[in-house]
Amino acid sequence: MLTVDFSRFPLAPGDRVLDLGCGAGRHAFECYRRGAQVVALDQNGEEIREVAKWFAAMKEAGEAPEGATATAMEGDALNLPFPDESFDVIIISEVMEHIPDDKGVLAEMVRVLKPGGRIAVTVPRYGPEKVCWALSDAYHEVEGGHIRIYKADELVAKIRQAGLKPYGSHHAHALHSPYWWLKCAFGVDNDKALPVRAYHKLLVWDIMKKPLATRVAEQALNPLIGKSFVVYATKPHLPRLDDEAAAK
Repeated sequence: MLTVDFSRFPLAPGDRVLDLGCGAGRHAFECYRRGAQVVALDQNGEEIREVAKWFAAMKEAGEAPEGATATAMEGDALNLPFPDESFDVIIISEVMEHIPDDKGVLAEMVRVLKPGGRIAVTVPRYGPEKVCWALSDAYHEVEGGHIRIYKADELVAKIRQAGLKPYGSHHAHALHSPYWWLKCAFGVDNDKALPVRAYHKLLVWDIMKKPLATRVAEQALNPLIGKSFVVYATKPHLPRLDDEAAAK
């Protein structure tokens, strides 16, 4: 289940991609399939080991085209172990709401992103997230949980302040919002409640089968209750010194 829409966020074979806070690796795997040179980074060592296993399995199964590479590594989003201007593309999906110093994370991403490079940022959407917080303290008051809820204009402003140029946005995963409202209402750790189990079966069916009816429904509902807010931006090219001199 991808949050980033690659029709709006083009990826070329050979692009060097950083999936920052990759989690289980869903976006990293898609980039690998598309022929990128992928680095999946997360502070959770257990998840990184699983991602590395899946990369190896994908390579063995021939799922990645020739020239594609994939590396999984532990790391700190506030102190990335890469030189300046190392990546063509950066994805950070459902991560910034967990990190106290979100401006520091943006600064690190800008540092390692090449001029002209592209970045995709996804966070939980304000409205659906507020409902979850209202229904359940346990949803967010856990170690490593969500510490803030972004309003769309607040996130876009922070992206601009970091030196990036937003060029598009959208909402995603409308069908997942009711599921999380049910989880919060019946208990975030209570997977046995009948409404939660029934809705989970619906989501699994939707993900596996991708029926037209639910695709159309989600597309129609995304602007209203989409669970995630996605912003795409580029890092501008800085004027060359000779260009600045010529302009004076």
